[in-house]
Amino acid sequence: MLNAKITGIASYVPDYVLNNDELSRMVDTNDEWITTRVGIKERRILKEEGAGSSYMGVKAVNKLLQETNTNPDDVDLLICATSNPDYRFPSTASVIIHQCGLEKRCYGYDVEAACAGFIVAAYEANAYIKSGLYKKVIVVCAEKMSSMTDYQDRSTCPLFGDGAAAVLFEPTEDTSVGIIDGLFHVDGSGLPHLMYKAGGSAKPASHATVDSREHFVYQEGRAVYMNAVMDMLTSSKDVMARNNLTCDDIQWFIPHQANLRIIEAVGKRLGIDPSKVLVNIQHVGNTSAASIPLCMDENKHLFKPGDKLILTAFGAGYTWGAEYLVWG
Repeated sequence: MLNAKITGIASYVPDYVLNNDELSRMVDTNDEWITTRVGIKERRILKEEGAGSSYMGVKAVNKLLQETNTNPDDVDLLICATSNPDYRFPSTASVIIHQCGLEKRCYGYDVEAACAGFIVAAYEANAYIKSGLYKKVIVVCAEKMSSMTDYQDRSTCPLFGDGAAAVLFEPTEDTSVGIIDGLFHVDGSGLPHLMYKAGGSAKPASHATVDSREHFVYQEGRAVYMNAVMDMLTSSKDVMARNNLTCDDIQWFIPHQANLRIIEAVGKRLGIDPSKVLVNIQHVGNTSAASIPLCMDENKHLFKPGDKLILTAFGAGYTWGAEYLVWG
């Protein structure tokens, strides 16, 4: 029997910092309003001309390969989780594979699970490795959220930032470490509350869709908040119960970095010590699928072998879930 364990994490965020003061000169908002409602002080924005999500994904993957001393020719599979692909086709994974020189043996594809993209893709990596099909799998989450952010909408533009993170999964015969369990759900009735209205096959781009500003994130904040809190809470409880875990057994709780109030509400209702809840939303904002691995990379110096981690996320669809892993 094999398990998939994390053997490396690397990340990349753009240099440009968009803070609340600058944002308040772009739209009717202010630092106090943003900080008290979502807990974000600044976010990173990709400014390079013609650069998409793959630009950041390539940076993260190359850093991962270097830090783990991994030969590009040994990588079997790359899964790219993104809601902001460079193109409708080809896949962003194919672009990253080419630019990182992984073509010799690496296959790749994109996963679109919105903000839950990392935990979904990680569980897929786990399945490939447990089956014995692949030995080295990279999950890269790359999100140029600024490309779908309406900087005239004061309710959504403070939320999002750009970034990417890459995680290497490899097999271990020690089944007490690595990804132990995961639990995932999808509820398509959430479609009207959190969506990108135009540009797909149901509503192709047109002068009318551009004029009505339908090529940006649309979110009904109250509905999303209530569902995010309840669904991340229940999925975390369920995966813990399935594995006979209490909050005392957990060393680190890493929720999707969507909104500080959501994170605090989930942690409080779960009953977990706030010191165990990892948060970095203050300086990177909501980076969608990249948020959990970005937070993990930033805090990996804290993780010790045997530490038990619960990851949970909620995103458009609605799609949500929780994952239990033991640090190897």
